[in-house]
Amino acid sequence: MSRRPAARPTIVLAVGARPNLMKAWALLRAFGRERAVACRLVHTGQHYDDRMSGVFFEELGLPTPAVHLGIGSDTPARQTARIMLAFERVLAADPPALVMVVGDVNSTLACALVGAKLGIPVAHVEAGLRSRDFTMPEELNRVLTDRLARWLFAPSADAVRNLEREGIPPSRVHLVGNVMIDTLRAHRRRADRSNVLWRLGLRRTAYAVLTLHRPANVDEHERFGVLLSALEWIQRRLPVVFPVHPRTRAQLGRLGLEGKLARLDRVIRTEPLGYLDFLKLMAHARLVLTDSGGVQEETTALSVPCLTLRDSTERPVTVRHGTNVVVGADPDRIIVETERILDGRGKRGRLPPYWDGRAGRRIARILVRDLGPGSR
Repeated sequence: MSRRPAARPTIVLAVGARPNLMKAWALLRAFGRERAVACRLVHTGQHYDDRMSGVFFEELGLPTPAVHLGIGSDTPARQTARIMLAFERVLAADPPALVMVVGDVNSTLACALVGAKLGIPVAHVEAGLRSRDFTMPEELNRVLTDRLARWLFAPSADAVRNLEREGIPPSRVHLVGNVMIDTLRAHRRRADRSNVLWRLGLRRTAYAVLTLHRPANVDEHERFGVLLSALEWIQRRLPVVFPVHPRTRAQLGRLGLEGKLARLDRVIRTEPLGYLDFLKLMAHARLVLTDSGGVQEETTALSVPCLTLRDSTERPVTVRHGTNVVVGADPDRIIVETERILDGRGKRGRLPPYWDGRAGRRIARILVRDLGPGSR
C-alpha cells in the first residue's frame, strides 16, 4: 500500500501596513525556495488604498493574499480588536503550524495575540527593537509581540541584547539580519530605471527628501510648526521632496498649517510614492529627513545621510554603524546637522553586520529545521 506524502507545514504570514509588505517580499521569496513548508499570506487591510498598499503588490510582484480582512482605518484600540476578531476566524477555519508577524504595527500585535491565544506558535520578524518611548504605539506593539513569540528574529546585535535584558531565553532568539535590506538590494537596479527625478525636475544629490507621519510630530500644532520652520530654512538651500502621508495631509488642515507649508516654494509635495520611485529618490538624495524607522535603515544601506526627526530611535544600529543622526524637533540642531551634511561633513557610516541580503533565507532555514515533518 502506497503512503500519501505528508502535508507540508503551513505558515500564515500576516501583514497589514506598507512597511510590512517590503519585509513580506523577502520572506515569501525565501520560503518559495524552501519546498518543505508552505506560506500563506493574510492581509489585514490596515493600509488599504492603492497609494499605501496596492502599488506595493504591483511593483514587488507580491502574490494576491489568500485572505484579505479589509479592516481599514480606526482608532488603535478598535482597529486592533477588529483585526483580532477577523483573524481568529481565519485561523480557526484552517489552523497553521505557525503564525509569522513582521514589524511593529497594530496588525503585528493583533495577529500575534490571536495566534498565542489559539495555541499556535508565533514568530516575530524584526524582534528586539526598542526606543524605550512608551508614548509610541509601536513600542507597545514591539514589546508585547516579543513576549508572545516563540521565535524572535532580530535584525541587529543591539536587538539581541535588548531581548536578553528582558529575560527572553536565548534559545528563542536568532540574529538573522534585516529583511528590509534583502528587498532593497534585490530591487535597487529596477529602482534606478525609475524616471522620478526627471518627473520632479531634480538633479542627483541636489535635493533632500522628507517623510513625516508620526503622531508625536504631526498631531500637535507647536511641534509640527517648529518642524516646518526648520524646513523653511532647508528649502532655501536645496529643494525638498515631501511625499505627504494621508494622515499628515489631514493634520495640516486640522492644525491650520496648510498655508505655512504652501508658502515654502521649494518644497515639492507629492502623493505617497511607490516603492521603486521612493527608493530611487532616497538613493540619490543629498540627505533624507524622516520620522520613519524603515527609512533610517534604508538610508544606512544606501550610505545616504539621514536626520531622524524624533527624540529617540528603536534602531540605534543606524546611528552607531550607519548614516543616521537623531535630531528631534530642535530647529537649531536640525539646521546645524543639515549644514554639516551640505558642507560635506556628514556621517559616512557602514553597513551593519548581517545586512547582506540573506536575512530571509536564514529565517526560512531556521523554521524549516524547527517545524520539521509532522507539523500541520
